[in-house]
Amino acid sequence: MAKSLLLISRQAPWSGPGAREALDIVLAGGAFDLPIGLLFLDDGVFQLAAGQNAKAVQQKDLSANLQALPMFGIEALFVCAQSAAERGIAADALALDDLTVLAAPDITALIDRYDQVITL
Repeated sequence: MAKSLLLISRQAPWSGPGAREALDIVLAGGAFDLPIGLLFLDDGVFQLAAGQNAKAVQQKDLSANLQALPMFGIEALFVCAQSAAERGIAADALALDDLTVLAAPDITALIDRYDQVITL
């Protein structure tokens, strides 16, 4: 049986390659039917803000990758409520519909459920 993997994405979409790399790892894992989850934490919640203009910063838009997650079987999607609130992002204004919003104590329990954890 494949080990489960939780990927914690902590970088804003345009601060470097971390956000894109996190999505690439999750999509690759989904393509191989790995039990995988994705947690948006800290500045990683900025990836979920609707209406981003990637062209303004001469970057590729990540929204297509985010929308493809369910097609690759990635349904365990989580966002830290505190991270979103601290950055002024309302939980009901996030770009993905099927997110589970977690309080800080619940994140520890989430991490404990997975065999492997990668933070980018």
